[in-house]
Amino acid sequence: MTAMAKKKEATEPQDGALVKAAKAVGEAAGTVAAAVGVAKPVKPRVPKLEKKNKSGLPRKEKKAAKKKASRKSA
Repeated sequence: MTAMAKKKEATEPQDGALVKAAKAVGEAAGTVAAAVGVAKPVKPRVPKLEKKNKSGLPRKEKKAAKKKASRKSA
């Protein structure tokens, strides 16, 4: 029987006063930038695909054309 190693518990280090202050300043700067509109990334507009200008034959006409073409070649 083998002994299993204990899992190390992930403990976060205690935040110091400077780290807390930096986080607070960062959050404040982020909210101001969002309010001004600086933080929004500009997305390029993707144009819609153009419709094709060709007309599709209805099924019966297409079959008739195919039948006519096969008679010509035979």
